[in-house]
Amino acid sequence: MPRVLVVGAGIAGDTVALMLGRAGWEVTVAEIAPELRGGGQSVDLRGDCRAVLDRLGLLDEVLARLVDQRGAAWVDGDGRRLAEMPVEAFGGNGYVSKEELLRSDLARVLHDAAGAQVTHLFGETVEALEDAPNGVSVRFRHAPPAEFDLVIGADGAHSRVRRLRFGPEEVFRRQLGLAHAWFTMDETPATPPVDGWFITHNAPGSRSVEARPGHPGQQEIGFTFAATTLPPRRDREAQFALLDQVFADVGWRTRELLAAARQAPDFALDTFDQIQVPKWSDGRVVLLGDSAWCASPLSGLGTALALRGAAALADAVGAADALRLPHRLSDALTAYETAMRPRVQNAQRLFPGRVRQAAPRTELGIHTVAWLIRQIQKPPLAKTFTRLAAGHGQGQPA
Repeated sequence: MPRVLVVGAGIAGDTVALMLGRAGWEVTVAEIAPELRGGGQSVDLRGDCRAVLDRLGLLDEVLARLVDQRGAAWVDGDGRRLAEMPVEAFGGNGYVSKEELLRSDLARVLHDAAGAQVTHLFGETVEALEDAPNGVSVRFRHAPPAEFDLVIGADGAHSRVRRLRFGPEEVFRRQLGLAHAWFTMDETPATPPVDGWFITHNAPGSRSVEARPGHPGQQEIGFTFAATTLPPRRDREAQFALLDQVFADVGWRTRELLAAARQAPDFALDTFDQIQVPKWSDGRVVLLGDSAWCASPLSGLGTALALRGAAALADAVGAADALRLPHRLSDALTAYETAMRPRVQNAQRLFPGRVRQAAPRTELGIHTVAWLIRQIQKPPLAKTFTRLAAGHGQGQPA
């Protein structure tokens, strides 16, 4: 029975673990977090997401967890609508989909489906990877060393596996000039409702504040702003201070939401980056998901790529003899990359102006974006926009 180590229990990691476990592999998943990660914003089920979940027999369970969605709206500092795009726009292929759920709910469905077929090591990660005659020798942070036939790095854009095996992060990171904070806020009787709308307030200086539907009684909140460097990831107070400084003069609900950030257990802050790795495998170590190809949340395709990539990798290496001979494994990993590379390249070609649309720099830019959002929904521009968006592989932010 071939043994595989998957580093990272996210969407990509648990999907490939589930598929290889069903195929008879002995699968271990190492996740540095002490438990399955919560938080994250909404993901949609268009395209590859639906196809892979259907293949796994999980589509009905996922559909039962959908969040109510009416569309996207852009407002000024007083909450007045500048533009909106309902879920019906572009035949259901607009900014927000009817079929969306929280990333944490999707991760839970995949994790639970893996069940007893997969061994999860929480609070664990890898410290060293060394080639052995017939596999990869792994030194863990806490667990005893072990040898595996294959190591899959599915540990995100800041991948430890990639750093250990392929090189430092800065070699592969392409910054987009924006940072984003996100968290879940519990509603109170005084909380303005979002009524199923993903609401964004843009402010000059490439700043935006967002509130969107979550579980009943909750809203998912985001802050986007211009930045390429951030305080240390563990220095939460410095992160809050930065947000307070950047958004001090922004209207709408900003003051309320800044205060809520300090109470959120799932608060996170990171830059919007793309990861571009020339080759995703090295011997018996292979990268998957954001570790290999992060297209950034601005692509709207992160979850679709994670699910499709996991399926492509499992299909490529799942044959019983794929690991018996080195050249067979090399051929399998090449086939995986051949299948996924065009999809990734398409997703990383962000729609022209996507960064500025997410965070306009000036008041004129804010009103121009709102005007464009209104115009592109009118025929015949709607048809033209649909064709352009399809050419750049774009979906909604995930």
